[in-house]
Amino acid sequence: MYLHLGQSVVVPLREVVGIFDLDNTTWSHRTRAFLAQAQREGRVVNISEELPRSFVLCRRAGKSVIYLSQLSPATLARRASEGVP
Repeated sequence: MYLHLGQSVVVPLREVVGIFDLDNTTWSHRTRAFLAQAQREGRVVNISEELPRSFVLCRRAGKSVIYLSQLSPATLARRASEGVP
């Protein structure tokens, strides 16, 4: 199964580690540090034309990739649980 993240980006569901709400998770210093480190390493992919509402952590070939999406975490979670591409 695949998960459509928005803007024609689709990832295999088996690679998805987690779906996170940017507003709630960025309050944590550790999350901000994690995202900043990933940005410096070039592992963050912004697929949002608007302000991102969520980020999806994926594990691909032993490395983590973070996708910033304008879709809400609830929408992405529902798509993942229903298997809707």
